[in-house]
Amino acid sequence: MSTVTNTHASAPAPMGWPAHARATLALGVPLVGSQLGAMLLNTTDTVMLGWYGVTELAAGVIATQVFHTVMMFGGGFAFAVIPMAASAEGQGDVTQVRRSVRMGLWVVGAFCALMMPILWFTEPLLLALGQEPQVAGLAQAYMRIAQFSLFPVLFWLTLRSFLTVIDSTRVVFVATMAGVVLNAFVNWLLIFGNWGFPELGIRGSAIATIGTNVLIFGWLAAFCAINGRARPYELFVRFWRPDWPAFGEVFRIGLPISTMVTAETGMFIFSSIFMGWLGVVALAAHGIAIQLASLAFMVPLGMAQAATARVGYFHGRGDRTGLDRAAGTVMAMCLTFAATSAALFFIAPETLIGLFLDDTNADTGAVLAYAVPLLFVAACFQLVDSAQAIGAALLRGLKDTRVPMIIAIIAYWPVGLFLGWLLGFPLGLGGIGVWVGLASGLLVAAVLLNHRFFVVRPNM
Repeated sequence: MSTVTNTHASAPAPMGWPAHARATLALGVPLVGSQLGAMLLNTTDTVMLGWYGVTELAAGVIATQVFHTVMMFGGGFAFAVIPMAASAEGQGDVTQVRRSVRMGLWVVGAFCALMMPILWFTEPLLLALGQEPQVAGLAQAYMRIAQFSLFPVLFWLTLRSFLTVIDSTRVVFVATMAGVVLNAFVNWLLIFGNWGFPELGIRGSAIATIGTNVLIFGWLAAFCAINGRARPYELFVRFWRPDWPAFGEVFRIGLPISTMVTAETGMFIFSSIFMGWLGVVALAAHGIAIQLASLAFMVPLGMAQAATARVGYFHGRGDRTGLDRAAGTVMAMCLTFAATSAALFFIAPETLIGLFLDDTNADTGAVLAYAVPLLFVAACFQLVDSAQAIGAALLRGLKDTRVPMIIAIIAYWPVGLFLGWLLGFPLGLGGIGVWVGLASGLLVAAVLLNHRFFVVRPNM
């Protein structure tokens, strides 16, 4: 991270709190923008499929969450590149930075090849999980196209990790926003058949997903190859040359991250399955509320990547004061934003939900009525959701991933998912019960992960 590197070169004294705030914002704001852009890709799909039909919306919600679960598992290996490369950058080891990124690309490429056959058979999986046949069939039609975007999306996530470490995150934001524009345009052409293009419905959305992720990956790869800040790392020179120790470290650090992220993502995808048991209206309402909560979560998620990079850098330097101040700064920023987004959810739920619905659709009123109470629950868990994301990110900066994985599995499944099922079905609370379970899992994760950081930190 160039801002920190320059400070270290000119003055060995610890950075003050204002300097940490400026450095965190400079690194984190473009990452937040890129996270929001990535989320807008899914939101655009949700909005346009909602305009097209409620059944297509329900199928898109469930198919996207299946894809997202697989993608986030692979993304754990991409995220592992941040603490590895940041620690090496803190020690001035350019070679090790390059090896970490290259082997990260190798690992995610292998993961994609393994996942493709599984994603091909989405319909039998969803039918076995109790989804309606029409929804499951449309979800598979989407997935058999969209699954080919897994390679470019994981490749660009890995390059994003590298660009975060070298403090070149603005290009990530620019590339992602270009992808948002392309995705919206191709969706508009192919879902509805505008300008003489075929009306492909949900399949058109899948085609847009492929094109968008190819664009973003190509943009970032070109930047890494020719930009003056990134070029000295020579990421693609002799790319075929293996570095098995670095490959193993990516796998060792990344697998617990993948498991942890998938545990959380799995909690949400199974919540969608639970909502599917309650009917198409409930699932559509759930999908809208999840989109809104996820949009708000993109801010702490983007800042969490900055937190991992900065903590990893100070950990590599052995700078305990810098590490503490980097951690405290990002936590304060994210909790402040979470309180603001929670207030917005309470103040204007109907307005926010209405953005996803067509007033002429016969089911609009029912979906709106079902979604408003869900958004109230989402407002209640904004603070704990942010706190658990930052706590996990701080631990990744210390390369501490195994115990956080165990915490996540316990918090998200035996607590969050089981309690959601218990409240939603045996106790008869329906969708509200499912969402209260989600909030409870996030609360447990927030408390335990941040406690873990304060336990591990003195032993750095």
